[in-house]
Amino acid sequence: MKTLEDIQALIGPDMGEVDHCISGRLRSEVVLINQIGAYIIKSGGKRLRPVIHLLCARALGYEGRYHIELAAIIEFIHTATLLHDDVVDSSELRRGQETANNLWGNAASVLVGDFLYSRAFQMMVDIGQMDIMRILANCTNTIAEGEVQQLLNIHDADTTEARYMEVIHNKTAKLFESASELAAVITDQPESIQQAMARYGMHLGSAFQLVDDVLDYRSDSEETGKNIGDDLAEGKPTLPLIYAIAQGSPEQAAVIRDAIETGGLTQIDAVRAAIESTGAIDYTARCARAEADQAIEALSGIPTSEYKDALSFLAEFAVNRSY
Repeated sequence: MKTLEDIQALIGPDMGEVDHCISGRLRSEVVLINQIGAYIIKSGGKRLRPVIHLLCARALGYEGRYHIELAAIIEFIHTATLLHDDVVDSSELRRGQETANNLWGNAASVLVGDFLYSRAFQMMVDIGQMDIMRILANCTNTIAEGEVQQLLNIHDADTTEARYMEVIHNKTAKLFESASELAAVITDQPESIQQAMARYGMHLGSAFQLVDDVLDYRSDSEETGKNIGDDLAEGKPTLPLIYAIAQGSPEQAAVIRDAIETGGLTQIDAVRAAIESTGAIDYTARCARAEADQAIEALSGIPTSEYKDALSFLAEFAVNRSY
């Protein structure tokens, strides 16, 4: 595997069925639900979580049909979290496009997010496996806890690295973890393989989030759909900021602390200079690399295949990407 396009070609037929399933299950007699749901789902994301589930299922030899429904369920849950996130963060831009809340308002976005959550659980009930419902119920609850934890960290310049990592494990990595673990469940793998696949997803999701934190200070809106320093503007103490406070001079720490506590970008140049001079970007990148390596190591117990190669490639892509 050399590119994301190679992976898309590998699971193209499965993704086509997932898209068909999403379109069918998204349909509602309420026109606004159709409009907002279709807008956010078709807004150009990488569909990483359903892709991971499909690849894991195929890597473990799955030949049934549940992987299609589960991939759609995973995408619905992810989309619901995006709708809610953008309301909480008052975001106006995602993936280079206007957010749903900016177009239709906060109330509509929250309620359509609720619709997607509940539709996902209807689909779980249709599958009828208690282990699947348990994993996804725990997953959505953990994501909600992570959202609240992040809310508590906003404008808190005393947020520790441990607290921050707990947030990204709960808020971001948990759905990656569930996506890969579910593939082991539907293929009736032993507990050791289920745990290994869960570890793969958790470490992969953590790597993606850590690289997102790096890109918040190194990329631009045309590549990422975000502006430089968006997280800082919202007062979010991400790992580059936490590390720079700990390693920088008292003057640098004071500038970053003030930027976190007040929000806004009036001191963005000084903050970026502190992040660069303290090696905070390199430190965060090394943390992401360690997470990716652990994800790859978790795959050691499954058979060699082009699907396993694709999973390893995704871990490499997570840390080498620029968007």
